[in-house]
Amino acid sequence: MKLAYRKIGSGNPLFILHGLFGSSDNWQTLGRQFAESFTVYLIDLRNHGRSPHSSNFSYSVMAGDINEVMADEGIEKAFMLGHSMGGKAAMYFSVENPGKVEKLIVGDIGTKQYPVTHQLIIDALEQINLQTLSSRKEAEEILTLHIADAGTRQFLLKNLYWNDNEKLSWRFNLEAIKNNIINVGEATPMPTAPLILPVLFIKGEQSDYILPEDMAQIQRIFPQACLEVIPSAGHWLHADQPQQFFKTVMQFLRSGV
Repeated sequence: MKLAYRKIGSGNPLFILHGLFGSSDNWQTLGRQFAESFTVYLIDLRNHGRSPHSSNFSYSVMAGDINEVMADEGIEKAFMLGHSMGGKAAMYFSVENPGKVEKLIVGDIGTKQYPVTHQLIIDALEQINLQTLSSRKEAEEILTLHIADAGTRQFLLKNLYWNDNEKLSWRFNLEAIKNNIINVGEATPMPTAPLILPVLFIKGEQSDYILPEDMAQIQRIFPQACLEVIPSAGHWLHADQPQQFFKTVMQFLRSGV
């Protein structure tokens, strides 16, 4: 699948992969900062952002899409940064394509299998009838009945846009996400041999997505993996503490150079 992406900056390629229900738009500010040192690829994963929709939605097909971007751009090796679902996609890509990732940064997700945690959001989104929806405010009022956190509501509402038929639509493919939601929590497969490359896992101090006991499993796949914690940050650590996140990532990317 030909993904939509934005290419900014100059230098070695750095791919940035967003999380579930997100898009490259969420990474524009940090992307511009990284672009002062790298050629940044802000990628919309399939069924998200401005990329095409498909009923197929798994890390296997996402890894294939990323490979296609690299082939189209003539890139043999890239730095890879992914948050949550994007982190899972980046890890899967690394396992499937050993040697194509220079360094890997994974934001607040581990290699283990995760239970379905987004059913509440899917249920809330399904309460919105796009055929009769007349405004973003109306959508927000409906979401408020089901989702208490204002930040989560605003994050989701960023995906609403007016289509060519002058109807409000979601940029993400809600049907495909709903039908394949169990795949989003899929464990990272064990490679035939451990992957020897520098890997940084970054967790939010207030998040429980990565637990201390998860590092043993992580290091079976990525023996060189290390963990950094961003203080006063939750799962959306790059939004909660963007400058600390940027500093942590840049220190890792520049290390050993």
